[in-house]
Amino acid sequence: MATLHLPERLTHQEASACLAQWTRDLPTAGSVALDASALRQFDSSALAVLLACQRAAQARGCELQVVGLPPKAQQLAKVYGVAPWL
Repeated sequence: MATLHLPERLTHQEASACLAQWTRDLPTAGSVALDASALRQFDSSALAVLLACQRAAQARGCELQVVGLPPKAQQLAKVYGVAPWL
């Protein structure tokens, strides 16, 4: 399984560049882990990036699993109603 790593900071300012990099680095098949354990500074843009990565992975025929999502990011995902998709 391939692993992509989220940075320590993922806010609106970094979202476009991060999304472009990760969608470029996604494999064309198989499974990939998106390791969020380093994530410390984030806003709702981080959730948008994670959801966009999920869609890009599905379009490429691979399964994306988000691992190590910090508790505060998990809470934010619950508030926005997107936790089941992460």
